[in-house]
Amino acid sequence: MIVMYVFETYLDMRQHTALKLPNLPKTLVRVISQEKFEKSRAYSLDKSHFHFVHEFVTILMDSAILFFGILPWFWKISGGFLPMVGLNPESEILHTLSFLAGVMTWSQITDLPFSLYSTFVIESRHGFNKQTIWMFIRDMIKGILLSVVLAPPIVATIIFIVQKGGPYLAIYLWAFMFILSIVMMTIYPVLIAPLFNKFTPLPDGDLREKIEKLASSLRFPLKKLFVVDGSIRSSHSNAYMYGFFKNKRIVLYDTLIQQCKNEDEIVAVIAHELGHWKLNHTTYSFIAVQHTVIPLQHLVSFGLNLVSRAFEFQADAFAVNLGYAKDLRPALVKLQEENLSAMNTDPLYSAYHYSHPPLVERLRAIDGEDKKTD
Repeated sequence: MIVMYVFETYLDMRQHTALKLPNLPKTLVRVISQEKFEKSRAYSLDKSHFHFVHEFVTILMDSAILFFGILPWFWKISGGFLPMVGLNPESEILHTLSFLAGVMTWSQITDLPFSLYSTFVIESRHGFNKQTIWMFIRDMIKGILLSVVLAPPIVATIIFIVQKGGPYLAIYLWAFMFILSIVMMTIYPVLIAPLFNKFTPLPDGDLREKIEKLASSLRFPLKKLFVVDGSIRSSHSNAYMYGFFKNKRIVLYDTLIQQCKNEDEIVAVIAHELGHWKLNHTTYSFIAVQHTVIPLQHLVSFGLNLVSRAFEFQADAFAVNLGYAKDLRPALVKLQEENLSAMNTDPLYSAYHYSHPPLVERLRAIDGEDKKTD
């Protein structure tokens, strides 16, 4: 754990050095204004400083917890708590739930100062945060209540499988986690996400017609097209799709619509997202995630990032081949500008941490694909 911290801190320092560069990359000169670059640079450096502190405190706490045997000690304490509330201390399921409740409480308490600082200092300082303190607390309470409702049956089922699984334990656990993933991916956008945001159908008009026409041309089974009120919490923008089989949905952040006045630029972003579907990227990623091995988490994560980056280039090329090159370029630039994403990136840091290639690399690839198309 400490070795990984040292290695990742080395990468962070390389990236911090890149962020301090005073000039835009050559590819972005005359594409992004100096004013936007300075704002992006200041935002990225603020986040970088914060990250150093957060990671240092985290490694200190995690090391202390392991070194002083806090977890075994707390396991005993959590078991002794059960008789006090009239529950059976011999029940492995109840004991585990008591233990996890304490761990979750500790995690919430220790992470709260960092979440508050990130949201109400860094994000507010750079004009992104739209939350009130009450909304922040309300979201946190909703998250805790969801954990209270969802965690007990999941944990109880896992323990039951461990107790009864015998020689086929690994297969039963894999099957359960696979089914659980499918269920959560199904109910999250329908039941859980609406608890935090409002999803409204995209109004009739040119934008809706263009997106529906694009989806139809690709035989994408689009059933619903939503706008989510992401602006109530942040001015960051995005778009995504979800759904199984013939029940697909596309969601646009209202901030994306506000920032991209040219509707064709929004359609170009959607073309990129539909490229992931058409090229079966979602299927490949899902299978890969299912085979993640915890002891090799960092290595697997790095490998998945490399795959994801390749998929992003392919999805960009897909949109270019559909004729959206002239709209995709300014859309990506605008998203980079409005989100104040880092303009200068260290190549090693980027390869290790970024699931999406930096803008400079994407623009070069788009130019290359555009020339091939011509």
